[in-house]
Amino acid sequence: MTPSIKKKLKRRNAIEPIIGYIKQDGHSGLNRLKGKLGDKLNAVLARVGQNCRKILAQLRLFYA
Repeated sequence: MTPSIKKKLKRRNAIEPIIGYIKQDGHSGLNRLKGKLGDKLNAVLARVGQNCRKILAQLRLFYA
């Protein structure tokens, strides 16, 4: 394996748990967007939703 492939695999191993969490807890269903751009947009939108949930949780703690 080349060093570049090893680096990409390490990066993927770091991201896989995050993707699993987003799919499970974020209720991420099927990707209904078309093509490669749709795949990218779906990932970005799922992460935005995850970040919004984190921000709202912090605000609830702050204002509780």
